[in-house]
Amino acid sequence: MSEQSVQYIGGTTRWLGLVVCLGMCFSAASMGALFPAGDWYAGLSKPSWNPPAWVFGPVWSALYAIMAVAAWLVWQRGGFGVQSRALMWFIIQLALNAAWTPLFFGWHLPAIAFGEMLLLWGAIAATLRAFLQINRLAGWLLAPYLAWVSFAAALNFAIWWLNA
Repeated sequence: MSEQSVQYIGGTTRWLGLVVCLGMCFSAASMGALFPAGDWYAGLSKPSWNPPAWVFGPVWSALYAIMAVAAWLVWQRGGFGVQSRALMWFIIQLALNAAWTPLFFGWHLPAIAFGEMLLLWGAIAATLRAFLQINRLAGWLLAPYLAWVSFAAALNFAIWWLNA
């Protein structure tokens, strides 16, 4: 990549990239508004370690913001043209993230949602690994997300098991 390309990405388009990354992440988050937990979820048996409902919104909001910053840090190292593999992993995991909500809350399929979450976990791990190779901070910013999805997968499994 030429020095001029690096300067262009680092200039005024730098902030546009952050806005795009934030928009992508919070678009995935909007699935929660389209498929709210509702009465079906309220009626399910849950494990004793299930967090109160109010915890999920702030945690996911923080995680989506951190994910956006991580993607932006990678994008700044040459954009999609140079970092296509890492950014494609990011897009894949984001699509899998968005797909979980309708599976679980919309169509009430906790078993399939759990399987999908295992795919999501693998895609996050691949994204984290790819980001680490480009920008160590970007990679480590995804660690809390991977940890939360690990917890969420265990919770999804427990809910499925308790209600099967």
